[in-house]
Amino acid sequence: RLRALNRLQVILQHLKMSKQTDSTAEVLLEKKGGAGIITLNRPKALNALNLPMIQKIYPQIKAWEQDPQTFLIIIKGTGGKAFCAGGDIRAITEAGKVGDKLTQEFFIGEYRLNNAIGTCKKPYVALIDGITMGGGVGVSVHGHFRVATEKTVFAMPETAIGLFPDVGGGYFLPRLSGKIGYYLGLTGFRLKGRDVLKVGIATHFVESEKLPALEKDLIALKSPSKEKIADLLNSYHAKCTIDQEKEFVLDEHMEKINSLFSGNSMEEIVKKLKQDGSPFAMKQLETINKMSPTSLKLTLRQLREGASMSLQEVLQMEYRLSQACMKGHDFYEGVRAVLIDKDQSPKWKPAALEEVSDEFVDNCFKPLGNEDLKL
Repeated sequence: RLRALNRLQVILQHLKMSKQTDSTAEVLLEKKGGAGIITLNRPKALNALNLPMIQKIYPQIKAWEQDPQTFLIIIKGTGGKAFCAGGDIRAITEAGKVGDKLTQEFFIGEYRLNNAIGTCKKPYVALIDGITMGGGVGVSVHGHFRVATEKTVFAMPETAIGLFPDVGGGYFLPRLSGKIGYYLGLTGFRLKGRDVLKVGIATHFVESEKLPALEKDLIALKSPSKEKIADLLNSYHAKCTIDQEKEFVLDEHMEKINSLFSGNSMEEIVKKLKQDGSPFAMKQLETINKMSPTSLKLTLRQLREGASMSLQEVLQMEYRLSQACMKGHDFYEGVRAVLIDKDQSPKWKPAALEEVSDEFVDNCFKPLGNEDLKL
């Protein structure tokens, strides 16, 4: 009986899906061959994730995971400019101002989705063509395969808006080589093209115009194993010669990044940058001085703690931090300055690192009891 029920669910799922491919939907979910395909379809908003999109994608991934006729999951964006430029920050800001539940529901939904991708039993292939930031990183980086192109722009720019590099940033950033994850998380530095592969965010690099052919070949694979999928991606990767000779953009600075960003506190990192005094160090200091002091302190601790946590523990920690930011000042001020008024001059409170007390930071990391994220 259970089997028949499961079969019925799968059939209903397929029927539902044939309806969902109407091209105006914000996310398209379709089955082609042995592949489940997720298309983020808000090109005007650079495919930013909102709660309804998240609520559609999550159960679909879970259904495909159970479906014996689905062998892999592909996620991509439309419009040619962005894979996904982040979460729908504006909606969250509006909600936060009026005490709406969206400030909880959005992060709960998003982090559960990140976890579903991180634990997905089916091979998960993210085609990260174009802008991939914040929430877009969350729906790609935790999967098995991430295919970057010459158009990929990767960044976690949250400290500039009074937030922190969430969506599991506390898990993957400290696991990148040396201190580069700390550097990316604190400064929001943008990596482009092949550099996204070199840093370990992407697993493969393929020309943007070859992606439709790659997708077709992935769909055509007959009951593929993870190895078969990897072989196909590897063959495309091997043929791509764009920027092959170019050295990694941060190569010459890696030694400095590893020493300067190894401080135990933000104050220590700032001190190291000042003492170093090189043009590179001064440029980082200038960047850090623009960021929310509260965000910087939360981020450094998030990355240091996340380095030894599981993805689930990290997402729980990040949910606590998200709720602390929703109750604070800097997130709303950062969004105002960067996204709404665009005057790029946020007035942070507190305005200096020294004024963000350890006690305040500790409080942001405290368990929320019944309100904690359940995965």
